[in-house]
Amino acid sequence: MKTNLIPKERPLPIIWGDWSWRPDIVVRPSPSAIRPGLAPAFARTPPRVSPARCSRRLRRNQRDAFNRVCLPCAASRWGFTLVELLVVIAVIAILAAMLMPAFNKAKRQREIMSAKKDLNEIVAACTAYESTYSRLPMSVAAVLSVSGSNPPVDFTFGYVFATPTGPNNIQSPGPYKTNNSEVIAIVMDFTNYLSDGRCTINRDHVKNPQRNKYLNAEIVSDNTSHGVGLDRVFRDPWGNPYLITLDASNDDKARDAFYCLEAVSQNGGQAGFNGLFNPHDAGGNGNHFEYNGPVMVWSVGPDGKVDPTAKANAGVNKDNVLSWSQ
Repeated sequence: MKTNLIPKERPLPIIWGDWSWRPDIVVRPSPSAIRPGLAPAFARTPPRVSPARCSRRLRRNQRDAFNRVCLPCAASRWGFTLVELLVVIAVIAILAAMLMPAFNKAKRQREIMSAKKDLNEIVAACTAYESTYSRLPMSVAAVLSVSGSNPPVDFTFGYVFATPTGPNNIQSPGPYKTNNSEVIAIVMDFTNYLSDGRCTINRDHVKNPQRNKYLNAEIVSDNTSHGVGLDRVFRDPWGNPYLITLDASNDDKARDAFYCLEAVSQNGGQAGFNGLFNPHDAGGNGNHFEYNGPVMVWSVGPDGKVDPTAKANAGVNKDNVLSWSQ
């Protein structure tokens, strides 16, 4: 069937895309079918479109299609509503509350293990010092302060600690009282206090003439952190001084000023908690419980408290860390 709607030999503009083929076909009616003066716009010959312009039009169409279809989906996929954010925050808070006790317990166990390591190192340092000099690292004043007692008394380098009823000064009987800085100055060969420059008991290395360093504890720049402070006091992971008891009576036994108490250590007769024993009182009814060794070192533990009226395994005494109980 013949038609004169499309003239012969007239080029048709074609737009090529990378996904489709879409020719623009313009149908022009025959001039005889158009009344003069009423020729519509589509009856005119369309202008030729260059390939570059076709490419730009194609890219613009692709971009518009992507914006119409993909952007709304992306917004719904990447965005969060206020309710969703609140739900996420609530879930995180619940998980944190559930995990916090486990974290605290793990931290406490690490601190206890660190304290036990310190205790063992202090005992080893005192033992090594005694092996070198045939005496324990303490001053003559400490020995004389507890001499003459019957049964014999040993010296405790103590401190004032909190109790459920008030502060308690754990010290040996006698006029001379001091903390563990005396022992630390000798076994670490300190001659001066860093806090004020005063001389220690080891002035001019008189207590350690060979200048041996028997203890390699960390030195800190304050008097509250774990380690040896400016005052030469060795503190535990909770900031409290370690208590050290040395055999001042030369009987190879140590009687601590706190754990010698019947109210604390008696565990039925002469037997005591943590391997202590009272050989001096019938039935163990006396404050003479002692350790079968020349050195006792301990910490008041995470709570920083002691109770002279409670058993060694009860109350605030339960978390104390002891060198003779591993």
